[in-house]
Amino acid sequence: MKLYSKIKKRFYEILDKAEPGDKTSRIFDIFIMTLIILNIISVVLETEKGIYSCWETQFYYFELISIIIFSIEYILRIWSCTSNPIYNGRFKGRIKFFFSGMALIDLFAILPFYIPMVIPIDLRFIRILRLFRMFRLFKMGRYSKSFEIVKAVIKDKKEELIIALIFTLILLFLSSSVMYFVENTAQPDKFSSILDSMWWGMSTLTTVGYGDVYPVTPLGKFLGMIISILGIGVFALPTGILASGFSEEIKKHKQRKFNSEEEK
Repeated sequence: MKLYSKIKKRFYEILDKAEPGDKTSRIFDIFIMTLIILNIISVVLETEKGIYSCWETQFYYFELISIIIFSIEYILRIWSCTSNPIYNGRFKGRIKFFFSGMALIDLFAILPFYIPMVIPIDLRFIRILRLFRMFRLFKMGRYSKSFEIVKAVIKDKKEELIIALIFTLILLFLSSSVMYFVENTAQPDKFSSILDSMWWGMSTLTTVGYGDVYPVTPLGKFLGMIISILGIGVFALPTGILASGFSEEIKKHKQRKFNSEEEK
């Protein structure tokens, strides 16, 4: 039993982010990161019909090999996760790990390959499912310090970001509603409903301004100008929140690094 626990713990150490001095774990990390990058390149190249028609067989076998590797990795992670005290418990620990963020990303990365084997689905839906392969990119978050910093910032500033999002949605709804009542008579085809007006509201608030829908009445133009200015402020708000979060997190990271060097 002790040998079994040791083997399981070692597998967990290898599969988890490499600790300093653990060469085996580091080699595994580099291998998985390389495979993820190659998979993303493959997904992009497959959309080029000329390339895909010439190398269809090679793309298929590369996908198959990748799925086998990612599936084995996923199963081993589920099996060895109980070595971490956070996921203690043979059943409850694995259920907790199964619903963790990175475990769900691992699952979504391989799921598109298996679903058509189990459930007969429409070809169009299979194409949509194949987009889920892009989740493999998020697997990089397990090995990248940059992803860790982004994750920490979002977690730390989630309340402020939610408030900013709610404020943005309220402004979108109000601006679209007002513009609908102002422009509907002049342009019933463009501002036919509040929902249709939301397309204009979103493109205006984001200051994209596609030009396909725009106000023509004097009042509509004036309101459009005001809403455009408000849009700059609305999207500057989450930018400022994230910028301050990154600044704070980088300071913490540097402080931790300095403290660890001082201890040595």
